[in-house]
Amino acid sequence: MAEETQYWIIVSSLANHHITRDRGFDLQGLKSRQRKKLELVRPGDKFIYYVTGLKKIAGITTVTSEGFEDHTPIWKSGAAKKQDDYPYRFPIELDLWLDDDQFVDAQEMARQMTYTKKWPEQHWTLAFQGNVHKIEEPDYLLLRKAIEDAKNG
Repeated sequence: MAEETQYWIIVSSLANHHITRDRGFDLQGLKSRQRKKLELVRPGDKFIYYVTGLKKIAGITTVTSEGFEDHTPIWKSGAAKKQDDYPYRFPIELDLWLDDDQFVDAQEMARQMTYTKKWPEQHWTLAFQGNVHKIEEPDYLLLRKAIEDAKNG
């Protein structure tokens, strides 16, 4: 029996999203504290990208094979904290991506998502703290439709 697709929100800076984009959407790294995700994320899973600071949704990729550990510097963590080399990496391919000026407003989406209901509405951004979050398929479909609508103008 095929395992069901899982859906993950990847939280990162605009600069790190640009690094992933400029590489051709071939690889996504997760921070060192996300070791367990190496076992949980599977080929076929979907990554949805949330841009910190801007509070926007940028696009979607699909995991294409098993994750691995590699400490070659690619992405950058915030200067105020200890540098993280995002060692848990997953080969990916592009599904759907928006130009920076097309990004979807995450606050509008958060109001409609089941995942964010755990937090008071005025503190919706708490749902997007940290590097990676698992969401359910209805939330993924909601975000995907919003990204498609933004892409099609």
